[in-house]
Amino acid sequence: MTNRPRTQRRPVVRKFLALAPVASLLLLLSACASNAPQDTLEPEGPIARKIDGLVNPVFLVAGVVFVLVEVGTVLLVRRFRLRNDDEDPDALPPQTHGNFKLEIAWTIAPAILLAVVGIFTVATLFDVEAAADDATMTVTVVGQQWWWEYQYDTDLDGTADFVTANDLVVPAATTVKLEIESRDVIHSFWIPKLNGKKDAVPGRTHQLTVESDEAGTFVGQCTEYCGLSHAYMRQRLVALDQADYDTWATNQATDADMPQDGQAQAGADLFTGTCSRCHLARGINDEEFEDAGSGDDLVSGPAPDLTHFATRGVFAGAIFDLWETDDPAGIVQWDEIGGTMDKEALEAWLRDPPAEKPMAPADPETTDVGRGMPDLNLTEEQIDQLVAFFETLD
Repeated sequence: MTNRPRTQRRPVVRKFLALAPVASLLLLLSACASNAPQDTLEPEGPIARKIDGLVNPVFLVAGVVFVLVEVGTVLLVRRFRLRNDDEDPDALPPQTHGNFKLEIAWTIAPAILLAVVGIFTVATLFDVEAAADDATMTVTVVGQQWWWEYQYDTDLDGTADFVTANDLVVPAATTVKLEIESRDVIHSFWIPKLNGKKDAVPGRTHQLTVESDEAGTFVGQCTEYCGLSHAYMRQRLVALDQADYDTWATNQATDADMPQDGQAQAGADLFTGTCSRCHLARGINDEEFEDAGSGDDLVSGPAPDLTHFATRGVFAGAIFDLWETDDPAGIVQWDEIGGTMDKEALEAWLRDPPAEKPMAPADPETTDVGRGMPDLNLTEEQIDQLVAFFETLD
């Protein structure tokens, strides 16, 4: 077998070297976005800033190392490439093996660099963990397929005073400790602008602390593959001024009012008769929900509590907006809740939930009844009645 003439290899190498900067530029541009609500490099809380203060210099060091290695590699390839006038094509360039000074240098230098990075990393971890000591309130976060439940024990008696879903509402500029759990498989809770990730593991409780600089809405998503609708398991944290939060919490602890309007009342009756097996709206279907088993026959227990459904910005695992928004990033803000309801999205969800968000099918060989909201085969009139009822749950 004859080797390809060396003169034919140079154009290929030159083309590769010419395309490399273009490919690098395209890769860099692919990471740019005008609206990136989950940009972890734009912290908006003290804990996230501590992490960012560690990440930035580490990235800088890694970038310098990367450039040095790549430049060195290119220089070595150019310096010791095979040439047409080489007398012995198989001859090796001078070897550095056994050079004591060089081997000590490139062993000690990385070790020192990693040690420095390690010291600052451990110090940052201690600072982040210590933030929990300053927490003034605690919320239990429960991950399940495929939505997040939030349990608020406002009087610290060990029992949740109210339960919400999708929107985690907390006071701004306040350290909040989250106790993260799971009812089924491993999930991962992540609000990138406020802190790092924390896994939700069945049978265990993991703590995570969040705090925002000011009022605002922050989004995230489950980052641990947890089944069919993993990509549809999103989350929001809504930080409110203290007065707004107090008003919100007081309202959440109350029962819903039975609607008096004809269509909404018909929707409440339909909800009581059709949805009580999974959903609770306190003040509406308490007895029916309890008689149905309080969701005991569901894989993860009860479905989302809908008592004050209309005070949330999103629904169905936070993948659909409940209210119309003018936000450039498409995030329903607090002051838009209670405005113009996105009835089209809610109607589409009620019409055929599995088409909007895939659900795991039931297993006929086990007690697994499936995960997700099934198609209830509702008529258009029933859908209109339920939408009218949900509008009253404020």
